[in-house]
Amino acid sequence: MLIFYTMRPITVLSLFDGMSCGRLALERAGIPVRRYFASEIDKYAIQVATKNFPDIHQIGNAEGVEVFYTITGGIDYGYRIKSEGSYYRLGSGGLDLLIGGSPCQGFSNAGKGLNFEDHRSKLFFEFVRILNEAKPRYFLLENVPMKEERIKIINQHLGGIQPMVINSSLVSAQNRERLYRIGKRVGERYKMIYIPLPEDKKLTLKDILQDKVEESYYINQDKVQNTNTKQSNFLKKILLNIHPSGKGMNGNVYNPEHKSPTLTTNKGEGIKIIQLPRGKNIGGIMENKTPTLSANLWQHNNLLQEGYRVRRLTPIECERLQTLPDNYTEGVSNSQRYKMLGNGWTVDVIAHIFREMFRD
Repeated sequence: MLIFYTMRPITVLSLFDGMSCGRLALERAGIPVRRYFASEIDKYAIQVATKNFPDIHQIGNAEGVEVFYTITGGIDYGYRIKSEGSYYRLGSGGLDLLIGGSPCQGFSNAGKGLNFEDHRSKLFFEFVRILNEAKPRYFLLENVPMKEERIKIINQHLGGIQPMVINSSLVSAQNRERLYRIGKRVGERYKMIYIPLPEDKKLTLKDILQDKVEESYYINQDKVQNTNTKQSNFLKKILLNIHPSGKGMNGNVYNPEHKSPTLTTNKGEGIKIIQLPRGKNIGGIMENKTPTLSANLWQHNNLLQEGYRVRRLTPIECERLQTLPDNYTEGVSNSQRYKMLGNGWTVDVIAHIFREMFRD
C-alpha cells in the first residue's frame, strides 16, 4: 500500500455514502483521514459503514446537508457539522475532498428512461450546490453511462469537466463501466485531473469463488420445472442441456425467441454466468467476468453454472466482485447485503483514482 507520508490528514464529505466504500478506498490508497463525514439515509448501509469505520460522522441526507450553512446564520456559508455535541467548522475552502455517486436510477440508459425531473436525478444538483458552497480542494463524482445530452448537462454544471470511463473489469471479475469526473480547485474554478487506467489484474470468475458454498444457494431443479415464467423457461432449457460433452457455448448469447445452441459443459470448460431474461434483456451466457452488480435482485437474475449445477453467487463472492474484504457487509440480511453491494463502488477503482488524484 502506498502511504502519503508527507500528506496532512484530510477532511472528507461523502454524499450518498452508502456503506462507505470511499472511506475504505482512502485507507487502501494510504491517504490519511482526519474526519470523514457521510451523508446517507439507508439505515442498513449506515450500520455496515459504522461497523467497519466507527469514527465516521453520519450527518443525514444530502438535501439536509443545507444545515451546514444555515446553522451559521447563512452569512458566509461556512460549513459546520454537528458531531458528538460539538461543531467542526469547515468554512468555505476548509473541505479537502467531496465525493459522491448520485443515485443512478434517474440517469441510466437502461430502465425506464428517467431524467432530470426524477427525484433521484435531482440529487445530482445537491452535489453541485455543496461543491459550489464548500469549495473543496478536490472532488470525485461517479455516474453510470448515460445519453450524450445528459452528459453535456452534467459537464456544464461542473465547469466543463469531462468524464472518464473506467471498467471495473480491470481490477475485478466484474464488468462495470462507470463515468468518473475528477476535479482540482485552482482559484475559483476546477480543472480536470487526468487519471491513467489502472493496470489490468486479469481476474476472472474463478478468482472470486468460494471453495465451499451452502446448499441453499443452489437452484432446485424440481422447483424450476414446476414454474412457468419467462425466466424459468429460459433456465429449464439450460438445465436440461448441461452435460459433459461438446465444446460449450463459448460466450454465445441464447435468445429464447430463437433456436439456441446447445449448452454443453464439463469442469474443464470453465465457469459461466447465466443471465436470465428480464425486460428488454434477452438473457445469455457469459464467461470469465460477471455482468454489472445491481441493487435490484441481481443475485436471482444472474446465476453461476459450476460443473453440472447452477447456483446464486454468495454475498462474499459479490463483495469480492466489488474488491471489498470478505464479510465487509456482514451483520445485515443477505437481501440488504446484495442491495448495497449493487449500489456500491468497486473499491480498488476508487483507491486508484485517489492515489493519482493526490499525486497531482
